Amino acid sequence: MKHLFIINPIAGGSDKSVVLKERIDRIFEKRDDEYEIYVTSAPMDAPLKIISSAANGGGLRVYACGGDGTLNECVNGVAGLPGTAVTHYPCGTGNDFIKTFGAEKNKFTDLNGLINGRARPTDLINCNGRYCINICSVGLDARIGTDVHKYSKIPLIGGPGGYIISTVANVIKGTTVPLRISCGEEITDGAVTLVCACNGRYYGGFFNPMPTALIDDGITEFLTVGKVSRIGFIKMVGKYAKGRFRELGGIVKHLRGTRMEISSETELAINADGELLRGKEISFETVPGGVDFIFPEDFRYFDIPSGKN
Repeated sequence: MKHLFIINPIAGGSDKSVVLKERIDRIFEKRDDEYEIYVTSAPMDAPLKIISSAANGGGLRVYACGGDGTLNECVNGVAGLPGTAVTHYPCGTGNDFIKTFGAEKNKFTDLNGLINGRARPTDLINCNGRYCINICSVGLDARIGTDVHKYSKIPLIGGPGGYIISTVANVIKGTTVPLRISCGEEITDGAVTLVCACNGRYYGGFFNPMPTALIDDGITEFLTVGKVSRIGFIKMVGKYAKGRFRELGGIVKHLRGTRMEISSETELAINADGELLRGKEISFETVPGGVDFIFPEDFRYFDIPSGKN
């Protein structure tokens, strides 16, 4: 079994690669396992490295040392490869996917615990050919999330301030877009504020729109928010962020299924685990057990039957 550590040197705003290398080297001084440390140098080079390493056979465990974007890249390298598994060693700003596991998310910061951990099939969402393990969205929140980096780099603003400025800027631009949405027998035509497809529970740092989403039940939880004014959005966003969408009445629809298709006359920003995609025709398709995800040793998740976490 080989261990491959993918380190994103810019995750979290500072280069942690030297410290991480030293930590990993110390751990494997006492182990016989083969390991490799790879520091990324360009977007989406992680999947290429993973595929190359897996080609040697013998099994491969991949550790995404970065934020949610790094995890997404590693998931896209591992998905579909036999004998491979992936996990997250959080070094980013949000680290949203592992927040699904509550207080146990802190166990992912224990490298020894991860290395000794067990893999378990975990669902994915296929968004226009890009695998996602956490949350995808389209509409106002996707515009906010994908624009935030433009504002976060401004001196004295930083990450949280960037979200606030991005929210204000995008609300001013307008809250809705005409979409055609189909999910099972449900078809919607008209103005939509946002669409969210949840495998995990958290995104955008603190949004938790679907607190009951399960990562291994073979189902994706969909939320669609209809037409709201600028003031209406400001009033509703707090409840939406806390998973209290049922208090917002008929403006929010909750759908459960394995596929949703969205059509737009204009190109849309798509949030895919925090990464930016664009398209007019969008599909979200559940991939049951699409990747083996490694959980730290002594993780409570394994005490609960699959699909009932």
